[in-house]
Amino acid sequence: MNSLGDAFGYAFKDPKWVEKILVQGLILIIPIVGWIAAAGWLMITFDNLRSGRLELAPAGFHLRQGIGLFGVVLIYSVVVAIPGGVLAGIGSAAVGQSRAAAASASSLGSLINFAGQLLIDFLLPSLIVMTHHYGFAGGMDVPRVWALATRNVGNSVIGGLILLAAGIIGWVGVFACCIGLFFTAIYGLSISAGAAAWFERQQSAPSLPAT
Repeated sequence: MNSLGDAFGYAFKDPKWVEKILVQGLILIIPIVGWIAAAGWLMITFDNLRSGRLELAPAGFHLRQGIGLFGVVLIYSVVVAIPGGVLAGIGSAAVGQSRAAAASASSLGSLINFAGQLLIDFLLPSLIVMTHHYGFAGGMDVPRVWALATRNVGNSVIGGLILLAAGIIGWVGVFACCIGLFFTAIYGLSISAGAAAWFERQQSAPSLPAT
């Protein structure tokens, strides 16, 4: 990635980009398995980019490559959602006693959930890099993930914003009778892979653990 803007366009330089995105999008329809395969597709594409090859991963069931990142993102997402979920639950329980208190608790819960999602977007480039280097354990190494993310906060913020944009682009497919979601989501993952490759290059790869 010569620039962060390349993350949006490099996919179209792959002669087989239509085939790869369409087939991987069809695989994405499969519950859970499709998302693990998509995470593996992202990781292989990321590896291609960091090696200087501007090409998408071949479509396929990349479960071995994707299970680590899928698990890492799932766990982080669940953990950051707990505070907001608890407040939302309190709001629901308080409806019969005080509507104002219930509304306040629910609003605060929604605000915390939004902040939690922004935190995930901020950490996601580091999670991709750390999981690529060290597998599931690397992604769950919170101190090292945080150290990488804060080595240059500006890069993490910019990378996170691109990943947020990639997610929004992914949801654009909902307007194409919903089925388009699966294909725009895969394109969004290609953007995420490009953003992560740019981030690693800017932030520099984390040092290898001592042997």
